Amino acid sequence: MILHVIGSHYTYERVPFGYTLQHWLGAERNMYDRLVHFSFGFLLAYPIREMFMRVSGARGIWSYFLPFDVTMSFSAIYEIIEWQSAKDASAAGIAFLGAQGDIWDAQKDMTMAGLGALIAMTVILLIRARYDRGLWRDLRDSVRIRPGDAPLGEVELRELIRRSRG
Repeated sequence: MILHVIGSHYTYERVPFGYTLQHWLGAERNMYDRLVHFSFGFLLAYPIREMFMRVSGARGIWSYFLPFDVTMSFSAIYEIIEWQSAKDASAAGIAFLGAQGDIWDAQKDMTMAGLGALIAMTVILLIRARYDRGLWRDLRDSVRIRPGDAPLGEVELRELIRRSRG
């Protein structure tokens, strides 16, 4: 959130540290917004994973995929809100958008968030692989249908409709 506050104070394309990143990376634009999007994915994926594991009981591959997926979804929603806010093309809207003339800015921003989340989940997976001998069994078991498990979806829906009709 602090990174966003700094970006909104200066506008993302004018944050001083972004010019330093631009120089280090040899980029043609201020890269501060890309840093913010990467940090968003990197720093948010792990708390989302904890939430999924504690609240919904997600295990195995799902405890790594769902945080990545939700982070990407949040990033996409933010980019849509950003676009809607800036579509009037006012000076304030353009500054908020921060595309700096790049027509692929939204896609690159979402890629950075996804890359941050992917790196975070990979690091967590590698740490678990180092210390948890049951990791690979857990990953394998998380994509198998348990014996005796009944279909949900339309079969359950038909049963609910039948019961409601009496």
